[in-house]
Amino acid sequence: MSVTSMVVLGLSIALVLLLLGAFWATLRQDRKGRTSTPPPAVEVAPMETPMPAPVSVPGHAGTDYTDPRTIRVGDRIEVHGSPARVLGAMHISWQGHQWTEYLLRDGTRRLQWLSVEVRAGDPPHLEVLLWNDVPTQGMVPAKSMLIMEGVEFFPIERGTAAFRSEGDTGYPDRGLLDFADYRASDGRLLSFERLQGGAWKANYAQPLPPGSISIVRRAS
Repeated sequence: MSVTSMVVLGLSIALVLLLLGAFWATLRQDRKGRTSTPPPAVEVAPMETPMPAPVSVPGHAGTDYTDPRTIRVGDRIEVHGSPARVLGAMHISWQGHQWTEYLLRDGTRRLQWLSVEVRAGDPPHLEVLLWNDVPTQGMVPAKSMLIMEGVEFFPIERGTAAFRSEGDTGYPDRGLLDFADYRASDGRLLSFERLQGGAWKANYAQPLPPGSISIVRRAS
């Protein structure tokens, strides 16, 4: 082999080795880059907190427990086992709906209202609610959503009802009562009431299941 051929062959081998080295360096750099670069983050939708169930479900009127519609002024009753006396009652009517609200005084002389109403349905059911005062600090019922103690309440009913009272209620014998009812997403109820011309009063409702009320002694 001539000297010229050997030089050409050597140069060719050197060129091939140089190309292979460059290719190998590029491949390692590419792998390094892929390894060091984290994969794009996958967005995960935030988990929604399940909406709490309503406080209670009204039960159907039956014969296995005391029917609250038989309560009379002067009766001594028990609500969840706590004694109370029925001081008075307001019989309310609005757009064909009728219900009764009883004013109770418990053993600590605290006053509470107990409302009893037959709700339409198939079959109709008896709704019994125990109401507790809410400090409104001059609040008035809005026609849209309102926030009470950090909870959003949405309007469900409002109007002016006629009433007839008996016993000791603090209301006249007859008159008109403005009201506005609201419900929260968790089932809680809020109601504003006022005697026409008076100040608004607000109350939370606690639905009572069947069997919560018993009559201890009838009024004489």
